[in-house]
Amino acid sequence: MRTVTTAVHRVDVEVETQYLESQSDPEERRYVFAYTITIRNTGSVGARLISRHWVITDADGKVQEVRGKGVVGEQPQLQPGAAFRYSSGAVLETALGSMQGSYQMEADDGTKFDAPIAPFRLAIPGVLH
Repeated sequence: MRTVTTAVHRVDVEVETQYLESQSDPEERRYVFAYTITIRNTGSVGARLISRHWVITDADGKVQEVRGKGVVGEQPQLQPGAAFRYSSGAVLETALGSMQGSYQMEADDGTKFDAPIAPFRLAIPGVLH
């Protein structure tokens, strides 16, 4: 699958993260993070999110790859200017980590393209200066 970065096929991804202290157990090396994603179609053609690919890396270098259909059980259709927002989570064995990946999209004109998700940090408050 190729990445298309034309004005016709463009999807922007914004991420907000939160450490979930109440669900975490540092003594058991369990750090739970929530993330909220906003996917916005900034192109001029409608597109459907078909699948996702995540690469999750903790501070020890342990990598988890996640692939699957859609997001949170949906394959949202985004018309030009429309946005879809959802929340999900990740569990790490360290207090610091990162995620990155892509959404595989199919435009109404049949073009398939990747919407990249830039790396973002998962960190408990105060772990970084």
